[in-house]
Amino acid sequence: MRYEIQGGNLPVVICTTEAGETLITESGAMAWMSPNMKMETSSNGGIGKVFGRALSGESLFQNRYTAQGGPGLIAFASSFPGEIRAIPIGNGREIVAQKSAFLASEAGVTLSMFFRKKLGAGFFGGEGFIMQKLSGNGMAFVEIDGSAVEYTLAPGQQIIVDTGYVAYMDATCSMDIVTVPGVKNVLFGGEGLFNTVITGPGAVVLQTMPISNVAAAIAPHVASN
Repeated sequence: MRYEIQGGNLPVVICTTEAGETLITESGAMAWMSPNMKMETSSNGGIGKVFGRALSGESLFQNRYTAQGGPGLIAFASSFPGEIRAIPIGNGREIVAQKSAFLASEAGVTLSMFFRKKLGAGFFGGEGFIMQKLSGNGMAFVEIDGSAVEYTLAPGQQIIVDTGYVAYMDATCSMDIVTVPGVKNVLFGGEGLFNTVITGPGAVVLQTMPISNVAAAIAPHVASN
């Protein structure tokens, strides 16, 4: 499988597959394809995996696209202005991503639900109690809200992130929350009560325009109309 990401801030990933190769995506992500790409809708696992994907922000079923009789072409478009990142999964690398980050992947990649081990991080960290985990083997494509900024953390090294800005991180990283210190900071700082703390080792990718922040910014204007 070969791929090319185009479109700038409104990106699309265009994949060229060999005969018999299969790509998996969430429903509605396919933008265009060659006529020989056969689509099959599947639960891609048992009932537990189906509801696990639903809880992690994805649709109940997945679409499988397979090239029939020769090479095929298929494109998957992002649902929000930002970036599409291609991430090789395997050889010991797994990632944990925000809800609805998964766009598409090769058939060897497994999408599953990821629970926060610490309840505090789930309830107050701004990313939700349930996230997505990508494991297995193959190339995966994920959506980033806005632009992506990447840091590589050494063992024990930390970065403090405002809620919602974590796009994805290596599964070797851990996530927790801390309260914003000082009553005056909490009441008048405008940053909320909690921040997310990511601890290495591993890579963490942050996003500059979380969709939740965009929704909050436009909500007063929509309500006024």
